[in-house]
Amino acid sequence: MPHPNRRRMIALAGATLASGLPLATQAQAPASPFASGKPVRIINPFPVGGGPDGVSRLVAEKLSRAWGVPVTVENRPGGNGFIAIDAFKRGAKDGSDILILDNVHLAAYPALFKKLSYDPVKDFDVLLPLFKTWFFFTVGANSKYKTVGDIIAAAKANPGKLNYGSWSIGNPVHLGSEMFAAATGTRMQHVVFKETTQLYTSVSTGEIDFALGSAATAGPLYRGGKLRFLAITAPQRWPAYPDVPTVGESGGPKGFEVTGWNVLAVPPGLPPATADKIRRDVAQALAAPDVQEKFKSFGYAPFPVTPEQFQQFQKGETQRFAEVIRQANVSLD
Repeated sequence: MPHPNRRRMIALAGATLASGLPLATQAQAPASPFASGKPVRIINPFPVGGGPDGVSRLVAEKLSRAWGVPVTVENRPGGNGFIAIDAFKRGAKDGSDILILDNVHLAAYPALFKKLSYDPVKDFDVLLPLFKTWFFFTVGANSKYKTVGDIIAAAKANPGKLNYGSWSIGNPVHLGSEMFAAATGTRMQHVVFKETTQLYTSVSTGEIDFALGSAATAGPLYRGGKLRFLAITAPQRWPAYPDVPTVGESGGPKGFEVTGWNVLAVPPGLPPATADKIRRDVAQALAAPDVQEKFKSFGYAPFPVTPEQFQQFQKGETQRFAEVIRQANVSLD
């Protein structure tokens, strides 16, 4: 007579065969939200090698395994992100083309451009944020500025003489610095650099008085002893940099925040089941330990909100950017 455990195994196998599906097929069946075998493309407006690129490639790898189809990252940098956005708008409408966007594309450009080639609300359905990051006030290792309060005092004593840098007009570092000037009643000079390495090198040598920088962009020079972080533009200290105070703790405006964030978007009007499936699987990928380690290395933080909560957040960010852009009188067309 078969052992009781063996009888249970035989019964389970029999039930499985009766259903017409082998055990192996049930366990290994791909769970793609798209037509069988259709590849998926994540269109990235940022260059290869940056933080958003690193995160998107990790996520793509996990989605490919989960869905049983190729998921590739296609970098389309340049043109203020318009090259990538145009490729997305001309691409598949079933959700197999996914787009990465940041806060500038969604919240700042509506005020920086009189006419945009896209509607930031109607042309995209934001599935979920990928991450959020905050910025540090960075100065050279030998800078005379020891606190944010020192920068404010110098800017008030010499209106228009103090300078700060960024890599373009309208990026979060530029607009965040303009928010800082508005919050402190100061005037400072904006110096634009071609790319981030040149910018933070100039801060380290004292050519530029200060610049806002993330752990990803300014971190290498900070770890090399070439830069100092005076404060972080977050509501509380960052666990990875516990000795760096908030802006309020460093003599600046209390509660002063500057953030950067990236999201995944799909074409509007996807079936809810498809959108929910992509959202759940991306969220699971983002929660993986290796992705969380990548977040730490870049100074990124999870940004878990519902689509409805994000819509309200985006609306508030758009209004905030519009006000500072109006005050600074900047435009890109």
